Amino acid sequence: MQIPTIVGAGLIVIGAGLGIGKIGGSAMEAIARQPEASGKIQTAMLIAAALIEGIGFAALFAA
Repeated sequence: MQIPTIVGAGLIVIGAGLGIGKIGGSAMEAIARQPEASGKIQTAMLIAAALIEGIGFAALFAA
């Protein structure tokens, strides 16, 4: 691996981690405000996190 590729892969991982963390934090705030909607919020959170992780994996393989 070359240095630019390693840096790019690191940025991809950092970006995906930040995105999933942001989704998790926002979901917890939403559940705290509306506990009765926790099931729908968790489902949407998991789907979004899986999509972000999939894009991160695809970008790592492309790098």
